[in-house]
Amino acid sequence: MTDHVPEAAEALLTRKPRIAHLATCRDDRPHVAPLWYNYRAGVVEITTTGRKLTNLRHNPRVALSIQEDDDGSAVWGVTLQGTATVVEDDAERDAVLARINRRYGADEDAWATNTPVKIDVATVDHWDYDS
Repeated sequence: MTDHVPEAAEALLTRKPRIAHLATCRDDRPHVAPLWYNYRAGVVEITTTGRKLTNLRHNPRVALSIQEDDDGSAVWGVTLQGTATVVEDDAERDAVLARINRRYGADEDAWATNTPVKIDVATVDHWDYDS
């Protein structure tokens, strides 16, 4: 995990909900998919299924990109790289799902078949064109 995610990057990550794009890799081929996320103290929480989940179980190194734009003009963005870990504990699983669903205005038990994953952030790059 990174020693410190800059406060400016944390502020961007915790603003209003945005869609993140998760990049995984399998057999030397990238796979990118949109998803919801929650950021907490150097860890990004996501839920996933299917190919993304299979990929990160095979290779836990991932990248995540979040951006806000205004009619196609970039306002700010954050890119993260880190290591993903599937949440196996039932209580923690429920807590992660509830946090993400609350962030996006969904019922806390929505998407209950998705698998929670935590990404320990190793590197972060960010930019804010509003500043």
